[in-house]
Amino acid sequence: MKMSMGQRLLGFAVAGAALMTGGAAYAERGQPAPWEYKLQESGSVVMDNIEWFHNLLLILITVITLFVLALLITVMVKFNARANPTPSRTTHNTLIEVAWTLIPVLILVSIAVPSFRLLFLQLDLPKADLTIKATGKQWYWTYTYPDNGKFEFDSLLACDESRAKCTPPRLLSVDNEIVVPVNKVVRVQTTGADVIHAFAVPAFGIKIDAIPGRLNETWFKAEKTGMYYGQCSELCGKDHAYMPIAVKVVTDEEYAKWLTDAKKQFSSARDTNYASADGAAH
Repeated sequence: MKMSMGQRLLGFAVAGAALMTGGAAYAERGQPAPWEYKLQESGSVVMDNIEWFHNLLLILITVITLFVLALLITVMVKFNARANPTPSRTTHNTLIEVAWTLIPVLILVSIAVPSFRLLFLQLDLPKADLTIKATGKQWYWTYTYPDNGKFEFDSLLACDESRAKCTPPRLLSVDNEIVVPVNKVVRVQTTGADVIHAFAVPAFGIKIDAIPGRLNETWFKAEKTGMYYGQCSELCGKDHAYMPIAVKVVTDEEYAKWLTDAKKQFSSARDTNYASADGAAH
């Protein structure tokens, strides 16, 4: 039995509604989700602005596409040889020529103004409450906390050696997360120890290259507690897919406690490594 056009349209509508419902149902903050059809849920003011700008562009391009489609249909229906056997001899129309020059200019200006505002927001670093240095290595990250007593630690993918068993979420969880307090401006300095890497956390709207011999800077201010995940976004070698980024946003009290424990843990680990290296040298 053949389906009518109405039945097909109804089927498409039901499938679309199921897709949208599925995407909303699986949505999780700070990480990708199955059937996700939109940006990850925002966790910072920068990502709020990126999402707003993205929606603005989506509206503009939809209106332009529909307008061009309407013009094409009008031309095909009204000005084909059967409907219009005697073509017009008009060669110039001042109003149309002015319109098709000014309208694109106005559209570009309407895009440029919020674009430059967003770019300024991303690049103009406010006064930081906390600084973290992220060093990309093949294939893991080393994080340094230079404030309040310098210490650093490595952050590797939380899997066994064969990568057959990984701690959920797979390929995103790490053994040592970055820990930051909520509602505090965090300055992230990036560099590379060997090749070019890229530090990217989608929920915070940040992505910046980590280049050997160069120090780049970006920032974020997490507005909600929780776990946020990212990955290296530069093709840096065979294990590029296995150097995730995990940021744990906690309250001020939890951060103070973690900071005290981290100083003891990672400072003692560093001293042990230095002692082992000195012993091997002798």
